[in-house]
Amino acid sequence: MVKFEAILNQFAQMGEKTGWTYIEVPSAVADRLKPNNKKSFRVKGSLDKLPIKSVALIPMGGGNFIMAVNSSMRKSLGKRKGASILVQISPDLEKIPLSAELLACLNDEPQAQKFFQSLAPSHQLYFSKWIETAKTLTTKTRRLSMAVNALSRSMNYGQMLRLFKADDISSRPRT
Repeated sequence: MVKFEAILNQFAQMGEKTGWTYIEVPSAVADRLKPNNKKSFRVKGSLDKLPIKSVALIPMGGGNFIMAVNSSMRKSLGKRKGASILVQISPDLEKIPLSAELLACLNDEPQAQKFFQSLAPSHQLYFSKWIETAKTLTTKTRRLSMAVNALSRSMNYGQMLRLFKADDISSRPRT
């Protein structure tokens, strides 16, 4: 377990990361967690007294990483951009289970299942987490349908989101 203090930062204009609140994990710290690693990996531990698990460290170049601090984490911490937090983390080696509903739906669609299984585990998790974070049954059902449809067309997660976002925008009435 490594301990260090970090400041909550926020990206201004940074492509898909625009507006994200995050902490920096210096290369020396990341190297203690996972030596000579330049790829994203998951950690567990705490931010101040808030327990965390299965949180991704994302490489930012030069051996440095960032950890996104989402709104529910910030609310629990009671802190905003510029605040200092005590970080205590270690690698999280526990495997994240995939959505049981997604796997069941894929059993009925062999082509979609085959493409899904060809994806890297981290890319499979994009679909799974997106489905599992739905707040209503209606949303979850819609996401399952979209995912299976996209996977049967050999589309990755980003391609699926772009396609359905474009479809959603083009189907809206003009005012």
